[in-house]
Amino acid sequence: MAAIMIIPIWLSMQKAEVQKIEVIDDSFLFKGLIPDKDIVHFDYPNISLEKATQGFYDTDYDAIVWIPKSVLQEGKAVKIFYKKQLGIASEEYIGTTIGKMLYDVMLAKNNVDLNAIRDAEQNSRLNVITEKLEASGKSEKTNTGLFMGIGLGSGVLIYIFIFLYGVQVMRGVMEEKTNRIVEVILSSVKPFQLMMGKIIGVALVGLTQFLLWIILTGSIYMVAGATFLRDLDMKQVQAKEQTYKVGRDIDYKDMKKIEKPNIVTEVMNDFKSVDVTAILLAFVFYFLFGYLMYSALFAAVGAAVDNEADTQQFMLPITVPLILSFVVAQTIIQNPESPMAFWFSIIPFTSPIVMMVRLPFGVPAWELALSMFLLIVGFVVTTWLAGRIYRTGILMYGKKVTWKELGKWLFYKA
Repeated sequence: MAAIMIIPIWLSMQKAEVQKIEVIDDSFLFKGLIPDKDIVHFDYPNISLEKATQGFYDTDYDAIVWIPKSVLQEGKAVKIFYKKQLGIASEEYIGTTIGKMLYDVMLAKNNVDLNAIRDAEQNSRLNVITEKLEASGKSEKTNTGLFMGIGLGSGVLIYIFIFLYGVQVMRGVMEEKTNRIVEVILSSVKPFQLMMGKIIGVALVGLTQFLLWIILTGSIYMVAGATFLRDLDMKQVQAKEQTYKVGRDIDYKDMKKIEKPNIVTEVMNDFKSVDVTAILLAFVFYFLFGYLMYSALFAAVGAAVDNEADTQQFMLPITVPLILSFVVAQTIIQNPESPMAFWFSIIPFTSPIVMMVRLPFGVPAWELALSMFLLIVGFVVTTWLAGRIYRTGILMYGKKVTWKELGKWLFYKA
């Protein structure tokens, strides 16, 4: 978990290998003008393409970029010859940079004021900043993309955990039943106590694993923050004046050149607006009670059948709400305040996933409290129902159980 956060940041800080490019410009429009980047360096030897290709493997160049005389005519194209595969970023940079310069050349040849066009392009770019405005008048900067990532990530984890540990409970019950171990155990405890012991035991295993993830991930991240992450570039957006050349003899000034901060820096800065403590506490609550509610149903299924093949007919109604909530969450994340988002985050069978998706965007306290209360009620009701099925089915062997039979078990007297 720590590596998922740290490795992308560390990779973004590494300097890529610089690829040397030999440029043969037969158009004489771009010679010496294509700007270098941290991943590519351009040289402009005064030789023909034929000579460059013949001696290519005797040089340390990674590629040859050939710009033909007809580059301004129909079928505009440049060719790249390589002996060492260029990265996709290098290829894209070469194509977009030369294309942009070609665009400027064509405008300049038609006596178009490049400074006016560039100024219009820069001034028409909008930086959309979102802020949460409280009733008190206080506002706080937010990041919708970051909130979407946290919400979907939390929902996916809840989805995986409920399935993983719920099925573990079901298989444990089936194993005890098929091995006849349960007959010995039930001589000492009641069926409901045995079922709850199985459910709570697995819940504590999952909770322990989750808490260890938090502690170890936090510790590793703190160590990383105190070592190589402290050198992360935190510079703010700055405007600077820069002079460009178009062709061989046309100059213009770009007064609005923007130097953007590293995207990792932006995300880390925006992460400060997230209430991590509240999300973690909510995650633990929804994981525990979502798991307890579903695992009781899984335990009932395990007690009702003799082998795993027979579980399929009973598993579908249990898993449909989980799958539905995960599918709906991808729509709700586009509008977390919609009526659909409200109802799916209140209904106990879907609230563990959907509410975790909504939480980073901000949820009214009364909605969160109502969702938690109904989830607890849902846990109590499903556990009571599962207990009625469990006490009958755990000692029943060799009978093909149907939904009608399960309905009868609910009303058997103890």
